[in-house]
Amino acid sequence: MSSSEAIDWLAAVDWDDRGLVPVITQSVETGRVLTLAWMNRESLAATVESGYATYWSRSRATLWRKGETSGNLQRIVEIALDCDNDALLLRVEQIGGVACHTGRESCFFQILDGDTWVTRDPVLKDPQRMYGLHE
Repeated sequence: MSSSEAIDWLAAVDWDDRGLVPVITQSVETGRVLTLAWMNRESLAATVESGYATYWSRSRATLWRKGETSGNLQRIVEIALDCDNDALLLRVEQIGGVACHTGRESCFFQILDGDTWVTRDPVLKDPQRMYGLHE
C-alpha cells in the first residue's frame, strides 16, 4: 500500500474532536462483544501493520497493544467501519480467552436484572497474575 493510499483509508474515518474513534471488539469464534475501546490514527495504523489490536489509552494518553502485559492478544481477522464512518468493529481471535482486565472473557459481564447489576461471567484468570502483580 502506497502512502497516498494509506492516507485515504485513514481519512475516511470520521475522527471525533479529540482525534479518536470508538472501537467495538468482537470474538470471531463466539460472536460475543469483548471490549469497547478507542483508537486514534496512529493506533489504527499500528493495528493494520501488526495484525494485532493496538488502542489509544485515554487515561494514560498513550498507545497500548492489547495483551502486551497479560499475554491476551487480539489477532485481527477483520476491521469494519460503520455506515457513518464514526465507529469501528474489530473481529478478532482472542488469544488466551480473556479480553477484560478483570480476568473475564468480556468486559460486558454485568447484566441488569430488574434494578440490580448482576455479575454473569466468572473470572477465568487471576488479574494479579496476568499483570505480574502477585508476590
